[in-house]
Amino acid sequence: MNKHEQMPDPEKIKEILDVVGEKIPGLLKELSSLLYSPESAKQYAEAAATFYKELVKAGMTPEQAYELTSQYLSTLNLGKMMGNIGEHHHHKD
Repeated sequence: MNKHEQMPDPEKIKEILDVVGEKIPGLLKELSSLLYSPESAKQYAEAAATFYKELVKAGMTPEQAYELTSQYLSTLNLGKMMGNIGEHHHHKD
């Protein structure tokens, strides 16, 4: 079977991309509001405090615990990354 025979119809591909293009900005907005809500901020703060306290309790110096907590929080910064994707999408239009 030829490769081109397996390709979907170009009109079908266009339809799919149109739907995806319509849905993604809304999904990013919803995700952003979830990540940046006051409730989320409180949860991030509590998670960071707990993480830091446990590291110190385990025997790390405050400086070591602070550095690891900072790295931990940067991994939770998914919202910022997703927001950047949304910004790039809007600038292309």
